[in-house]
Amino acid sequence: MRKQYLGTLFCFLFFSILVSAQQVRTPAEWVNPLIGTDSRYELSNGNTYPAIAMPWGMNFWTPQTNNMGNGWCYQYSASKLRGFKLTHQPSPWINDYGAFAIFATTGKPIFDEQKRESWFSHKAEVATPYYYKAYLADYNTTVEITPTVRSACFRISYPEKSRANLIVDAFFKNSYVKVYPNEGKIVGYSCNNSGGVPEGFKNYFVIISDKPFEEVLIHKDGIMYGDRSEAVGFHTGAILRFALDGVQQVNLKIASSFISEEQAELNLQREIGNKGFDEICSEAKAEWDRQLGRIAIEGGTDDQRSVFYTAMYRALLFPRSFYEFDKQGEIVHYSPFNGKVEKGYLFTDNGFWDTFRAVFPFFALVYPEMSSKMMAGLVNTYHESGWLPEWASPGHRDCMIGSNSASIIADAYLKGIRGYDINVLFDAVLKNSEQSGPLSSVGRLGVDYYNQLGYIPYDVGVDENVARTLEYSYDDFTIWRLAKALNRPSEEITRFAERAKNYKNVFDKGTRFMRGRNQDGTFQSPFRPDKWGDAFTEGCSWHWTWCVFHDIHGLVDLMGGEKPFLEKMDSVFSAPPTFDYSYYRSQIHEITEMLIMNMGQYAHGNQPIQHMPYLYAFARQPWKTQQKVREIMDKLYLNQPDGLCGDEDNGQTSAWYVFSALGFYPVCPGSGEYVLGSPLFKKSTINLSNGQKFIIEAEKNDRNRPYIGKAWLNGKAYSKSYLVHDELIKGGILRLEMQDTPSLQRGTNKDDVPYSMSKNN
Repeated sequence: MRKQYLGTLFCFLFFSILVSAQQVRTPAEWVNPLIGTDSRYELSNGNTYPAIAMPWGMNFWTPQTNNMGNGWCYQYSASKLRGFKLTHQPSPWINDYGAFAIFATTGKPIFDEQKRESWFSHKAEVATPYYYKAYLADYNTTVEITPTVRSACFRISYPEKSRANLIVDAFFKNSYVKVYPNEGKIVGYSCNNSGGVPEGFKNYFVIISDKPFEEVLIHKDGIMYGDRSEAVGFHTGAILRFALDGVQQVNLKIASSFISEEQAELNLQREIGNKGFDEICSEAKAEWDRQLGRIAIEGGTDDQRSVFYTAMYRALLFPRSFYEFDKQGEIVHYSPFNGKVEKGYLFTDNGFWDTFRAVFPFFALVYPEMSSKMMAGLVNTYHESGWLPEWASPGHRDCMIGSNSASIIADAYLKGIRGYDINVLFDAVLKNSEQSGPLSSVGRLGVDYYNQLGYIPYDVGVDENVARTLEYSYDDFTIWRLAKALNRPSEEITRFAERAKNYKNVFDKGTRFMRGRNQDGTFQSPFRPDKWGDAFTEGCSWHWTWCVFHDIHGLVDLMGGEKPFLEKMDSVFSAPPTFDYSYYRSQIHEITEMLIMNMGQYAHGNQPIQHMPYLYAFARQPWKTQQKVREIMDKLYLNQPDGLCGDEDNGQTSAWYVFSALGFYPVCPGSGEYVLGSPLFKKSTINLSNGQKFIIEAEKNDRNRPYIGKAWLNGKAYSKSYLVHDELIKGGILRLEMQDTPSLQRGTNKDDVPYSMSKNN
């Protein structure tokens, strides 16, 4: 009996160990690229697509469910695929450029994307950052993809005894394709874009097949030709039939370049060369594991780990590398500003209005070496265009407000990131502060009013005037901090210190809301704090009133003290989600996303208010921050296709989650502080680039214990509601005792409160 018991126990233990071993995943294996793909024009649950790509890669690949040119190129609800697209799309609202597609069919050759599409199922789909696989049911064909930075490998498995076709679709808006049948080679270029490119823009591509072509059909502007091997036109492409001789698998190596066809071939040889699909896939996975492995997490549920590493993956996709290596190995790039080939780094596909908040602070903390390259890229952008790229894709785009490049530059420099010409960037920031640019999103629209009056008036024809005033005021704070660090003239330092207070000029003490103000000094009337747009950007006064990142203490004073400030914060979550959309003439998707979350006027699906839950710590009620942040993470971030609550926006909504899951958030980039929240995992380790580790240990942490009871930093009791960057990067251990009830004493001393300009000047 005893032997039988021991034998059973041994088997049980062995099985438990085996199951545990099987459940061990690397960081990249936790990523679910399908999170956020169940979106549409009317409602964003992320507005993402599964990007098969490398971190900050020049090219992404994605399955394509919708027609070319549709910003929603992949929708989870779709049941048919029509292509596998090389894409550079940063968002559906900005759309794509330099795109072309690959597709595999059998039987009769059909080029038209509406007619060639095939049924597919997510049940037979595999999506990871480094590998994608789909089964095309209409053709009994399987397509696999694995990426490099500027290239990719395809592996296509055709059914036996079939006519195996490869479709190369160079897309519309002018394109070119040429086939070398005996070499199994296709070259060409695509010119499609949605703006932000100079005359002559092209994305050159080269495709190498390991099987020759038995038949070539060339498509040009709706007509198929069987007697030619190349075409240039509005919409070109090719259908190639393979002579497989019983071998039913074809391998493709594909690369592109914004510089030339020769450079595309050089990119292919450098990044793939003689390597096969499996080797490239293994290298891609290893690189994702290396980058995602900068943060290790322990505890939490499987879904929470998947959401966390997916959020990291999203944060590491943009800005996109826009540089290549020439024959000498020198870093060069095609300039989307002047159309020339220039030397040095360049990055693109980013809206700083979104990403200054958490994405770039995340890079500065975890990937400072990449932050340095991005700053060098900003220097090149300024040299080549005369402006900083507030929204680039690939060149300047007329989208969003602010001059938030100042925040990104100042935050990086003040955190010790070097390797670029900061004086050039400071000159660029100064230019922004005094001039409006060639587009409304470049420089500062309304700058003369702002500099003379201290605000942009409501009645002078400058839309979103209060939002612009608030962001310029914050940006001036970051310039002030940077000017002091660079020992700039005292006049400059004083000027920006004063302008950083301009947020006060659009605060209405009567309503305790930010409010449009006319040129004569009176506030605009009638006033509805729930009116979206008009004086605000993609939100209303309920959201923008809190956009004083640099001086929350000053905002507290404007509201009459901590008690009314806290009451106003509480009311954001309890007020009915009313709205006025008359400025937009229809209910925009951001309004809908606020409505359906059942969190009052809180609209986490868009950026302006995402920092707001952390502001309770400034009024000495940090336990409310802890409760709200944990609620948002649990409720609005899920491991499913509709698992986000609004536009993901170049990684910003994801970076919010990564920081919050670690337990802190950069409310004010440029201040050098992070406000404490509520960590999601029992242990998180940040593997810093300097070789140090910063560890967050949260004892007894679970879904029902969001509150910090006690804290110790490097073994010493810690009462503050914030962490300091310069101390964090030295490494150390933050130990938190989590509990199910609020600690009403911790973080309530005045010295425990995070940075505010008017308090810590």
